[in-house]
Amino acid sequence: MSQKRLLRFLIGFVAGFISVLLFHQGVLALLNSIGFTPFAPYPMNLTQPFGIPQLWSFAFWGGVWGVVFSILAFQHQQNFRYWVTALLFGALAPTAVFLFVVLPLKGQPIAGGWQPELIATGLMVNSAWGVGTAIFLQWLSKRMGSAL
Repeated sequence: MSQKRLLRFLIGFVAGFISVLLFHQGVLALLNSIGFTPFAPYPMNLTQPFGIPQLWSFAFWGGVWGVVFSILAFQHQQNFRYWVTALLFGALAPTAVFLFVVLPLKGQPIAGGWQPELIATGLMVNSAWGVGTAIFLQWLSKRMGSAL
């Protein structure tokens, strides 16, 4: 793997990680404060089986998704499609994996039993994550431009 590609992946990871902390959790805080969702932002309860605070698990997986997004969108940073891709990718990909893979793996019903608030919360926080990741990916890419 070339150093250039590795740097792009690293930038994608950092962009996705930071976006969880600011955009994903920020929108969750807003939704929680208006009573739309019972899920509190910045959760520190420990995950299983590794005992990592949930916030850092979210941020790690946001970084992984940031790498995936960077592969899809790295070449299209100067146009409207980039922002639409960020919004739709963020809303759909992580939300679908959460609803149809993660929840069943944790012994919960598919799509959380089709609870509209759960699905809407996932779509909103993850679309915010996607836009935030796109912002940080673009900003970090410009800062590291000479290396890319």
